Amino acid sequence: MSTRIGYLGPEATFTHMAVTRFFGSEIMAVPYQTIPDCMDAVAGNEVKFAVVPLENTIEGSVNLTVDYLVHEQHLYICGEITAPIAQHLMVNKGNTEKWKKAEKVYSHPHALAQCHKYLHTNFRGISLENAPSTGAAARYASEHFEERIAVIANEMAASVYNLEIVERDIQDYSHNHTRFVILHPSEDAEPASFESLSSREKTTLVITLPSDQSGTLHQVLSAFAWRRLNLSKIESRPRKTGLGNYFFIIDIEQGMDSILIPGAISELEALGCGVKLLGSYKAYNL
Repeated sequence: MSTRIGYLGPEATFTHMAVTRFFGSEIMAVPYQTIPDCMDAVAGNEVKFAVVPLENTIEGSVNLTVDYLVHEQHLYICGEITAPIAQHLMVNKGNTEKWKKAEKVYSHPHALAQCHKYLHTNFRGISLENAPSTGAAARYASEHFEERIAVIANEMAASVYNLEIVERDIQDYSHNHTRFVILHPSEDAEPASFESLSSREKTTLVITLPSDQSGTLHQVLSAFAWRRLNLSKIESRPRKTGLGNYFFIIDIEQGMDSILIPGAISELEALGCGVKLLGSYKAYNL
């Protein structure tokens, strides 16, 4: 039986592209309408792994993914896929001559934001409407031929939903990439190793600071610095317990070892910090 991999759907989203390129054709890719739906599915053992977007070069973190991981579902990151993102403008094939007169542009909010300069120049004053995903936007356009609508999505969506690409690579910056995380309920789960892809080891922690101590964030960073643990990312998010209360997500460019990272965690806990391991995993580049 094929391994079931859940992803943010519908068919032909960027997440779907990442899943098919990474896992190949031997798996069964199962679409879910929202990121929480996808994460709930792997938590409920409907699928073996779930793949959802975590961060984009242009737009930064996908806050829904981060918050749902921390506040709602106790899942682990067991792998990461970084994929290049090319945004294309497309329309129904019968409307290719009229695409500059589109009455609205429809796509996922992140895709619209990644193409802000292009849209400001070419579709100023036109309604920009949010879709649950780029694939959902493309599907909607294919089902509503009567509407004068343009869509921002990927090449796979154009093929699947029989749309015509009229402008290619309309993202504001050429080095546009998205990080997707592979999630599982178990800390020790690992997707198959892919030796043909370049990879590196990473560890991600969630850290909450004690509320009654000054200078704690400096001490947190020092716990990693003197051990020469390289941090590639540190980001704060609201704890949802009151204004000014945050947790921090830290990415360490090293896999979990037996000395350095456990020693840093013990030091942080001695400071009164809460520390949660989100995962120690391989990060792949497509």
